[in-house]
Amino acid sequence: MNKIIIQGIEFDDKSSYQKGPKLAPVLIREALNSGSMNLYSEKGISIEHLNIKDKGNFEINDYLDIEKITEDHISLNAKILTLGGDHSITYPIIKAHKEKYPKLDILHIDAHSDLYHCFDGDPYSHACPFARIMESKLAVKLVQVGIRTLNTHQAEQAHKFNVDIYQMRNLNLSTIPKFKNPLYISLDMDAFDPAFAPGVSHHEPGGLSSRQVIELIQNIEAEVIGADIVEYNPNRDFQNMTAFLAAKMMKEILCKMI
Repeated sequence: MNKIIIQGIEFDDKSSYQKGPKLAPVLIREALNSGSMNLYSEKGISIEHLNIKDKGNFEINDYLDIEKITEDHISLNAKILTLGGDHSITYPIIKAHKEKYPKLDILHIDAHSDLYHCFDGDPYSHACPFARIMESKLAVKLVQVGIRTLNTHQAEQAHKFNVDIYQMRNLNLSTIPKFKNPLYISLDMDAFDPAFAPGVSHHEPGGLSSRQVIELIQNIEAEVIGADIVEYNPNRDFQNMTAFLAAKMMKEILCKMI
């Protein structure tokens, strides 16, 4: 069985609206280990597992370091779960997977499609990672679920890159296709309705419920080789609600990776 490495990436320099996601990894772990919850997923699998190693947090001063850190961990024959951080970290993380997984599918769960060619003059903004990923041909298939902010430019980008988008306005989770290749999951915490996850920089009403996202992940049949949980902003949280939800999702995703 592959090892699973947990890495925290403390980086939010490319956030466009509010800073704070770099504070998240510590607080997600605190929630996970607070005693409020146990370490079992809903499938009855414990993440207190010999093959899961937590390498701690990495304070990032140079954006390029994210790819190198991830490459080093992948080289240990490990799957990687990353606690972010803003969504800009997903591009260098996916780049680090290219050599080992030349054919990769991505399930991206988010309120936003993050397909801008450039945002506020920065092509590596947290609003752009999936444009960079798709133009670099780092994924065979990109499926986006929970989108509810699609504008004309990003719709054009989605068409250009052949992205499958499942918007909230007519969402039917049963129609999401099966994945044929190794799968990477990118979970932006603002995919959830703010009622479930107030601790995000961008409150976008009309989002996914906790149960919908849990069921989406539990029903995946492909091999999950990596994942990230991003955009939790502790500065916006209420009674650590979002930290505990992120910890819950961490357990469910690790269960899939196991």
